[in-house]
Amino acid sequence: MRNKVTKAVFPVAGLGTRFLPATKAVPKEVLTLVDRPLIQYAIDEAREAGITEFIFVTSRGKSALEDYFDRAPELEMSLKAKNKTDLLEIYNQTCMDSGSIAYVRQNQALGLGHAVWCARHLIGNEPFAVLLPDDVIAAEKPCLKQMVEAYAETGGNMVAAMEVPDDKASSYGVLDVPASVGSVMPVRGMVEKPARGTQPSNMAVIGRYILSPEVMLELDKKQTGAGGEIQLTDAIAKQIETRNNVFGYRFQGQRYDCGSKAGFLQATVAFGLARDDLRDELEEFLFDMMAMRHAAE
Repeated sequence: MRNKVTKAVFPVAGLGTRFLPATKAVPKEVLTLVDRPLIQYAIDEAREAGITEFIFVTSRGKSALEDYFDRAPELEMSLKAKNKTDLLEIYNQTCMDSGSIAYVRQNQALGLGHAVWCARHLIGNEPFAVLLPDDVIAAEKPCLKQMVEAYAETGGNMVAAMEVPDDKASSYGVLDVPASVGSVMPVRGMVEKPARGTQPSNMAVIGRYILSPEVMLELDKKQTGAGGEIQLTDAIAKQIETRNNVFGYRFQGQRYDCGSKAGFLQATVAFGLARDDLRDELEEFLFDMMAMRHAAE
């Protein structure tokens, strides 16, 4: 029987420079889509997938991120005193049980692989998930839950994948996979940010992974790759060479790149329109804005 996936690593050490000046004082991961921080979407997805141990790889200036998951006694007492049960339920979703969340520091920006490696002592000899909060995925069944269910059949290593246009492939890790209409794809190779026109397919890796502890052993070698950084993609690719146990998973859902301003705005609109309490007013506003724009043209 394969080990259950109960641990997840959240690399959140980045400076968020694309969102300056907001991120000068506020960690990017607590910027809000509608009324929930980016990190809350990732945590909720992990919980739905059965994750019980949450490991955050942080850096200096991330204290607000840590405080977010702590209890706020004054706020809690105020909500109880005013019998605001709906808000109290929302508040409770932001509080993590004692001992369920751990923080480790990445004191040098050496790449995603290095960030994941920083959590090695907390992972031990177990499979683990990695979630990048920048990738927010709207799905009827959360993306990581889809992957955990597929992983129960395959084992090994699994990466979430989606189709991207040819001219965008150079911004991603790209999979070499056979033509397939199925959700699970055996991976023959992986290339991090291939030069334009050289990508082996249009299936790109996005920020959800289920990895074997052997990946940590590969990261321990600290070999640099694209951009002079320690690339997680390279460590996973080694598992293809030595074990041939890497699978791409074509998930069901819509991914938003909230590491970019345009993607963040798109997600804000999409999640706003999905809310019954916001949809009508937001649709009316967007309709009026488009009408004004067309009139001006």
